[in-house]
Amino acid sequence: MKITIMDTTLRDGEQTSGVSFTATEKLNIAKLLLEDLNVDRIEVASARVSEGEFKGASLIFNWAREHGHLEKVEVLGFIDGEISLKWIQEAGGKVNNLLMKGSLKHCQNQLRKTPEQHIADVKEVLRIAREMGIRMNVYFEDWSNGMRNSPDYMYQLLDALRDESIDRFMLPDTLGILNQQEAYDFCLDMITRYPELKFDFHAHNDYDLAAANVYSAIRAGITGIHTTLNGLGERAGNVPLSSVIGLVRDHFKYEMSVKEERLYHASKMIESFSGIRIPSNKPLIGENVFTQTSGIHADGDHKNDLYFNDLLPERFGRKRTYALGKMSGKASILKNLEELGIELSKEEMKLVTERVIELGDRKEIITRDDLPYIISDVLRSKRVEERIRIKNFQLSVARGLRSVATVAIEIECKVYEETSSGDGQYDAFMKALWKIYDRLKKKHPVLTDYVVTIPPGGKTDALVECMITWNYEGDIIKTRALDPDQTVAAIKCTTRMLNIIEL
Repeated sequence: MKITIMDTTLRDGEQTSGVSFTATEKLNIAKLLLEDLNVDRIEVASARVSEGEFKGASLIFNWAREHGHLEKVEVLGFIDGEISLKWIQEAGGKVNNLLMKGSLKHCQNQLRKTPEQHIADVKEVLRIAREMGIRMNVYFEDWSNGMRNSPDYMYQLLDALRDESIDRFMLPDTLGILNQQEAYDFCLDMITRYPELKFDFHAHNDYDLAAANVYSAIRAGITGIHTTLNGLGERAGNVPLSSVIGLVRDHFKYEMSVKEERLYHASKMIESFSGIRIPSNKPLIGENVFTQTSGIHADGDHKNDLYFNDLLPERFGRKRTYALGKMSGKASILKNLEELGIELSKEEMKLVTERVIELGDRKEIITRDDLPYIISDVLRSKRVEERIRIKNFQLSVARGLRSVATVAIEIECKVYEETSSGDGQYDAFMKALWKIYDRLKKKHPVLTDYVVTIPPGGKTDALVECMITWNYEGDIIKTRALDPDQTVAAIKCTTRMLNIIEL
């Protein structure tokens, strides 16, 4: 069996509070979804919403037409005669997802119409669409409540529409109310009563059951699933594409066209465009989901992969890492030392392990790149000695004036000093530092991400934690530091990064 994916990041996903994609971003996301990830269909807009929505849809349609994807691009339309259909046609689209009411309560209270009147209005839109050459799917809005409270109304709709020119009947859990049993029962009911029709399931995550409900829908026989990248969507969001990949491929062993190795790249791009950060523990795409923390798990990985499951990080363009903290054992530290190319004796390993656990007990955040410093501190080893030190620095800031920094650094026992201005104290510091590096013809990395937080439980006078991500000739280096002053914490991060490169 093959499961098809209709991704609605560009329509339903954009309803996430605070998210609004530009027309250019929409075009790039559409390319990402259809060509990079190879999803089967995408929903890119709601008709009549805004001029910006029209511009974005038009850009996507023009590109899709040139690249053979036009039939895969869909737009949400409304029961308004020919208005939505003309909007779609003028934008260049060929497929309309018609929004109709899937519960008697919505039909009577929102539309203030009888089921017969609602059906007649829908059939009129379908007639116009046929004349215009626009393909039609239908959304049954609030279908889950309709099946709970007015199933006869749903049967009446489907009996009236089953012979119409409708490609797919889409079953949304609009308010995210279903549990796994209901999702299974309601979907099975649809498929059993109307075996000749094609159904999609559209899950929202209000009870954190979206992925479980998708599992139940597929088990019932549904072959079309709606997703968003990173689970974007109204309120608690929609079911994430990442979760659906795991369910379909690993639990059902069914086919799907999605290129899972491109998932992480796509998710990071959406994170950038949307401004919504991916939780670090988000399955498949979170920063920490392929990080082993427990020492016993790392030990098991040494012994015939005892703690591996089918979600191997390489499938998704990721890599397994081993966290360092109070739960670390010798195996976790060994894994990290292997990455660094460092070998220690048994006695040295014991001392380093004790130090890592001690830091973890104090809630210190320890990374692989911290290990040389821990080793240096514990063993006083010359091979990881600090070769670059910030001897002195002076920072100034004044209203209406650019910040100025004077920096003195010691490299191989020689002191170098430079002064520079910048947009803020840290920017001025970095510019003075790179002046010294340029003078010495030393390569330096590019800063790619800068995050400043107060550690959990901190008060207003708590230490500031700074984490900076660097790219040095294709290698990603992350450094962290703590200090009461944000800029000083950043300078400590920078010093650590310089020494990592030297080492």
